[in-house]
Amino acid sequence: MTVFRIGEAAELLGVSADTVRRWVDAGRLPASRDEQGHRVIDGVELAGFFREQAGGPDGRAEESSARNRLRGIVTAVTKDTVMAQVDIQAGPFRIVSLMSREAVEELGLRVGSVAVAVIKSTTVVVERSTPAHRPRPGA
Repeated sequence: MTVFRIGEAAELLGVSADTVRRWVDAGRLPASRDEQGHRVIDGVELAGFFREQAGGPDGRAEESSARNRLRGIVTAVTKDTVMAQVDIQAGPFRIVSLMSREAVEELGLRVGSVAVAVIKSTTVVVERSTPAHRPRPGA
């Protein structure tokens, strides 16, 4: 079974280690201690916490089959005569979208505006990450 230290969990959740410590101290996120006395969070528990934090789909999900919606801020807009590239920073993620110049203008997208990247893909590549996760002793 995989366990994560407080800092690793914080990185995955996109929050500070202090925030994760407060959640653990408040009982919102279960943790135990490893053999060195460090607080660790069970991977299954962390996944459940992720699901709870994500909540249900937003109100627009009923209008679309896409479920991957990342709200962020537009950090760059590059336009030519026909096409445009829009960069959005959504938490730690940079999303780049290519669209028509007309769409950018109709949506009023400009640096500093808030936008939602809606992602629908027939191909999703999943890689196994190699963070410093450790199997729980005896697992």
